[in-house]
Amino acid sequence: MTPLARPGSMDAAAQPSVDGGAGLRDVWRASRARRRVMKAEVKRFTVRSRRRRNIWIGVGAAILVTVVGTAGAAYSPLFAVERIDVVGTSQLDAAAVTEALNGQLGTPLALVDDSAVKAALVRFPLVESYTLEARPPHDLVVNVVERTPIGAMQTAAGFTVVDAAGVALSTTPDAPAGQPVLEIAEGTGSAAFHAAGRVVRALPDAVRSQVTGVTASTPDDVTLTLGASGSKVVWGSADRSAEKAVVLDRLMQKSPPDRAKEYDVTSPEAGVVR
Repeated sequence: MTPLARPGSMDAAAQPSVDGGAGLRDVWRASRARRRVMKAEVKRFTVRSRRRRNIWIGVGAAILVTVVGTAGAAYSPLFAVERIDVVGTSQLDAAAVTEALNGQLGTPLALVDDSAVKAALVRFPLVESYTLEARPPHDLVVNVVERTPIGAMQTAAGFTVVDAAGVALSTTPDAPAGQPVLEIAEGTGSAAFHAAGRVVRALPDAVRSQVTGVTASTPDDVTLTLGASGSKVVWGSADRSAEKAVVLDRLMQKSPPDRAKEYDVTSPEAGVVR
């Protein structure tokens, strides 16, 4: 006889497992918690990346604005030339040079036309070279290097002052004061002329001021004439001119030109006074 089941009771095999239900719920909760954490991490990483990107974009934009603004200002009337200063002149009239460059007034410093400056300075033979210096906001400085005259050569037009390169600097009817008269075989294009130029440029000022004449028929026989006494300096070639100049200066201090007819410095180790 089959026993009757008690009311409200169930067979143990049909009863659900309490432990199994609790495990599924825990797994589901843990999975859901992990998803929330992952979403939060992704969101935080995304916010951080977006913030970093925005910072870099802002920095880049600021740099670009600065560069564009600076370039725009440099080429604008804010930095236009209002004053031109010519420096380095001693023989040249700085005011005349400045006036010749007035065409650059009002030009932005960054747009100063070097070719136009060169064209203006070509009119001044004494200008050997120059450099331009912009001094914002409104100053343009022209640094001039003048040619150094070595003497005057007699021509059909009078006496032409030349530099060591043979460039004519000025011409006057009479021999210019303070410049020795050059008597050079074959003119300014000859080797003799270039040797004479090197010799004159090597002379100390105290000696150079006393030289009234320079002759040379070859590069190896340069001779100087000193002052009213007419004393001669046999120089020879232009080689070792710096040493020869020192020796000549010493000889002239010991025996001034009014007491010597000739100084021979062709060999600087053994200068001779006659």
